[in-house]
Amino acid sequence: MSGKKTFLVVISVLIMAVCVCAQFRVGVVFATGGLGDRSFNDSGYEGVKRAEKELGIAFDYVEPQAVADFESHQRAFAQSNKYDLIICLGFDQADALKKVAKEYPKQKFVLIDSDVDAPNVAAILSKDHEKSFLVGAFAAMLTKDTKNFKQMNSAGKIGIVGGMPIPLIKAFAAGYTAGAKYIDPKIEVYEAYAGGWSDPAKAKEQALIMYSRGADIVFQAAGGSGLGVFKAAKQAKKYAIGVDSNQNYIEPDHILFSAVRRLDNVLYNQIADAMKGQWKPGIYKLGLKEKAVDYDLTKSNLKIPTAMVEKVEELRGKIIAGEIVVPDKLEDVDAFLKNVKR
Repeated sequence: MSGKKTFLVVISVLIMAVCVCAQFRVGVVFATGGLGDRSFNDSGYEGVKRAEKELGIAFDYVEPQAVADFESHQRAFAQSNKYDLIICLGFDQADALKKVAKEYPKQKFVLIDSDVDAPNVAAILSKDHEKSFLVGAFAAMLTKDTKNFKQMNSAGKIGIVGGMPIPLIKAFAAGYTAGAKYIDPKIEVYEAYAGGWSDPAKAKEQALIMYSRGADIVFQAAGGSGLGVFKAAKQAKKYAIGVDSNQNYIEPDHILFSAVRRLDNVLYNQIADAMKGQWKPGIYKLGLKEKAVDYDLTKSNLKIPTAMVEKVEELRGKIIAGEIVVPDKLEDVDAFLKNVKR
């Protein structure tokens, strides 16, 4: 091999090595529900996979089994010094991240569902109470529609099964209750909790109790546990509402629609901004106005009447315009209903 050829080969190898080293890398610490929840974690995973496909990133992830595992996983990613961005999914990663982010001030972190205020953390909060308001309004109208939905008993009773009674999930319940009572002040809203994010048997039990008490519709806000709500709806021949991602396909004859958050878009955008040098730390609250939350009617076999959709879209417009400020605490719902203009 001539000296010139040898030189070109060496240069090519060096260029390839630089390209490999320069590949943007992301570490993901999922919530304890793990992948396969067809909800929160899976939605986040879709965003990272999209970044892999469209932006050419590389990523690694871990699926902690308990809250106590978060700190060690976060620290292991940060300590390796090979990740341009570390993403932490779930409010209960906040305490661990406060420590780890301080220990590694040059490492960029994204935290979903909590408000850690640090110079190297972008904390993303969703206004889930806004999307819950919309599906609550739907539920209040649908429970009286015995013409189009034969299994409705018109008793004016609906329910919500959350994962844990924490402020985040209480906000779901507040928005759902406010939306339902905005439409029908006399409607009764049952509330129960599975006690965790990966106990579908418990969520099913709670939902069946609600159905037995006359509820037509149960909204699941329990991550992987919420899959049990869908089984309960099928068993009771009633209806359910999905959460976080479009879950309608799971039981399309029983899931009316899903209250979705576009976590996939949020994570994709965080990665893209970091790659472009436009990433900024801070606390961000994203709702209907930012198109970060919504509802999804597709992939369900149940047809929602057009008049109901138009009414809910009218409510969306009022929320975006600031005419309706949805409460995120259950104790504020009564005051909201007293003062809101209809």
